[in-house]
Amino acid sequence: MKVALAVNRVTPDSHRNLVEILNMIDEAARRNADLILFPEAAVTGLINNDNPAHDLPLGQEIPGAITDQIALHSRSKDIWTAIGLLERDRNELYDTAVLIAPDGEVKLKYRRIQPQWHGRNADPLVYRQGTEMAKVDTPLGTFAFLICGDLFDDEIIERARDLQPDWILFPFARCFADGSYDQGRWDREEQAEYLRHVRLIGVTTLMTNYLAERDLLGGAFGGAMIVAGYGTIQASLSLGRRGVLIVEQKRKELDQ
Repeated sequence: MKVALAVNRVTPDSHRNLVEILNMIDEAARRNADLILFPEAAVTGLINNDNPAHDLPLGQEIPGAITDQIALHSRSKDIWTAIGLLERDRNELYDTAVLIAPDGEVKLKYRRIQPQWHGRNADPLVYRQGTEMAKVDTPLGTFAFLICGDLFDDEIIERARDLQPDWILFPFARCFADGSYDQGRWDREEQAEYLRHVRLIGVTTLMTNYLAERDLLGGAFGGAMIVAGYGTIQASLSLGRRGVLIVEQKRKELDQ
């Protein structure tokens, strides 16, 4: 399986962001990728501010206009697409990820369980968490999602470990307070914690973060990694770079 990790640039213009996402699907397909993974909230950025009047319009129905466009594109390019989206379900908002098959069907939808994608005082009737974790069997192998802060919650880690998919798809959104793309700081201060928590699960994890300027609610510094279940980096894309990282992957049972 060839996997593509996309680091897209998120701007305040969601239409422009969607066009870039579709172009990256094109690029991955041209390079013979079987699956492409995009970051958390890849169309809008994780720019919610706990004001429902601002935040609910950021949400997408699933299925809905955005997922329909991505599904149509995935079908035309014969590629699996995994992407994080803010999801609106009537008057509720979720931090969600979906896996769309080459036939355009949503094969897996996951709602982030860990709540820190919004503030502590956000209205709990609007800002919601998922409760379910599942894996899906595909011709490429089995997949499950975790999103951002899920990776640092002991109970969620245990559930993911029990599930034992072939791969975990991990869209996330992360920035430094100063808005920098500081690779050295990432390497020194944070990267090891991501690797350690993947090692606790024991499953190869595909992770990618979007790029955004600081004025987009603090921005995001990008970066992408494939981390083996024993906690070492197999491939990576450095911080501050828009791009598509493509890597050949084998199912875990073939590596044993």
